[in-house]
Amino acid sequence: MRKRGLVNIVGAEVQSVPTSHLRLVPIGVVRRRRWGNMRAHWMSEYIENMASSSSEGQSSIAQKTWEMANNIDTISSLDEIYRYDRKQQQDILAAKPWEKDPHFFKDIKISALALLKMVMHARSGGTLEVMGLLLGKVDANTMMVMDSFALPVEGTETRVNAQAQAYEYMTAYIESAKQVGRHENAIGWYHSHPGYGCWLSGIDVSTQMLNQNFQEPFVAIVIDPVRTISAGKVCLGAFRTYPKGYKPASEEPSEYQTIPLNKIEDFGVHCKQYYSLEVTYFKSSLDRRLLDSLWNKYWVNTLSSSSLLTNADYTTGQIFDLSDKLEQSEAAVGRGVFMLGGTDPHEKRTEDKLLKATKDSCKTTIEIIHGLMAQMIKDRLFNQIKPKQDA
Repeated sequence: MRKRGLVNIVGAEVQSVPTSHLRLVPIGVVRRRRWGNMRAHWMSEYIENMASSSSEGQSSIAQKTWEMANNIDTISSLDEIYRYDRKQQQDILAAKPWEKDPHFFKDIKISALALLKMVMHARSGGTLEVMGLLLGKVDANTMMVMDSFALPVEGTETRVNAQAQAYEYMTAYIESAKQVGRHENAIGWYHSHPGYGCWLSGIDVSTQMLNQNFQEPFVAIVIDPVRTISAGKVCLGAFRTYPKGYKPASEEPSEYQTIPLNKIEDFGVHCKQYYSLEVTYFKSSLDRRLLDSLWNKYWVNTLSSSSLLTNADYTTGQIFDLSDKLEQSEAAVGRGVFMLGGTDPHEKRTEDKLLKATKDSCKTTIEIIHGLMAQMIKDRLFNQIKPKQDA
């Protein structure tokens, strides 16, 4: 007669142990073993909790650093900025103050949640341009972006085109948002410039002019996800175009940014047809939960990636572009003619090009040094931790 067996679970395997193979163990030994197992279990839970707390603490510090780098202000969730006053918006649309003053809108406020969604979308496109829409409202001469969403469009490395499918998706999304209490209208669009800065090309200017003619108020936002990773700060610009035929007065020079040599002509031809808005960011306590959820994904990607490896092609392209600019300046110096009694304007332009090339060189060097410092810190944290030797 076969003896009855007991079930022994070891990991994922289940084995039948005959009772004839069982051996009685003194009760004291059983208690000691049970206490040892319980203590090991408690220690394991304690270590896991400590590791989890440490990870959460590092993630929280990184998130606060990102918010400080991008000057994100925290406001009360009950602030007026979150209330949508339909009558107020209709009155502003009826008055159309932007038609009297082409420079009417001077500032734009973007919610941190919309900002992170735009950056993650632009980063997912890699070297291809992506496109999305902005939802928001207007308060005096300030445009407020409350949310953003991606559009299903086909992009290339130099342009992005919206087809009929994108317009249908856009309409359906806005209508669905209103059904759940989000009454903000489309207030602008965004797209990415992977690796070549935040400005409007000729096609972008034409698109924005068309939008401002038929669905004002409207703003264009440009994001550079490649430079965002290199600099550690969101590279974003917000722009509005002037009416056709309008000649703006001389403005103060904007912050210098590196423009690739093959894009300089497109940038220079259209740079006087639009102006930039002052960009600020905000978040509320209600946004924090959603922001934390998105940040957990962003934090893991940041910790596990290297800007030097991710942007290797971009860095190489920057160096080649700098070399081309220096060769162009050297050739211009060789053709220069010394003029007595005055300064050669050709020589002045050459000096400006050399100055810009110097700024580009400094910017690229700083980004590479930051990437090396980040790699050294990660190496110290994860690769050079040794267990303490017992004396």
